[in-house]
Amino acid sequence: MAKGGFPKGMAGMNAGNMMRQQAQMQQKIMKMQQEMAKAQEAVENASFSATVGGGTVKATVSGKKELTELVISPEALTPEDAEMVQDMVISAVNEALRQAEEAMNKGMESVTGGLNIPGLKL
Repeated sequence: MAKGGFPKGMAGMNAGNMMRQQAQMQQKIMKMQQEMAKAQEAVENASFSATVGGGTVKATVSGKKELTELVISPEALTPEDAEMVQDMVISAVNEALRQAEEAMNKGMESVTGGLNIPGLKL
């Protein structure tokens, strides 16, 4: 230990320096939180669409992961094609949701620099 009871490397630091560094760190954290909120809001306000079956089914979801639009081509609405259309709806919705999730993750990663912050839902 160095003079004053501080571990090596902190001997020259006084309480004022430590408080300034802590305040700077808190400012950086607050700025990161604000940037994360902006990134999250941008994704939540976006929409993501996926089309399957050569345009037969199109699903659109919000960044909040809510289905906002579903378009099914009238040509696909025959009784014998019902099961196939159901599968295409599921596929289109899942792909649109995957796009929304990916956009949210990219938005958060751009703010955090790829850091895995405990308690942060990415």
